[in-house]
Amino acid sequence: MNSKMKQLLTALAISSAVMTAPVSVQAADKPAASDVEEGKKLAFSRSKGNCLACHMAGDGAQPGNIGPALIAMKLRYPDKQKLYNKVWGTPDAMKVPNSMMPEFGSHGILSDDEIRKIVDYIYTL
Repeated sequence: MNSKMKQLLTALAISSAVMTAPVSVQAADKPAASDVEEGKKLAFSRSKGNCLACHMAGDGAQPGNIGPALIAMKLRYPDKQKLYNKVWGTPDAMKVPNSMMPEFGSHGILSDDEIRKIVDYIYTL
């Protein structure tokens, strides 16, 4: 194979990789549908997340009105990790004075995996 053909094939391979890279990154960032569904079950469960006790969320029946509605979460929390920190209860999470929301992770109410799934669900709202 001559050098011009090698250069052409190399350029084609590089441009192909560059063109498909954003699609691959987006697919990796998108949570599995099963994780989102499990997160919804946890969020609506009275024995686990119980988000509906205080928040309106999606199609949840009998939502609470103590906390803010869980809508436009990607706009409110562009950094998904900050939303996770808020639910988990890290010291750097934005604290709301007089908030009744428990720190689900730091108090051992939910596991890290459960919180991640709930955040995956909430992020779809």
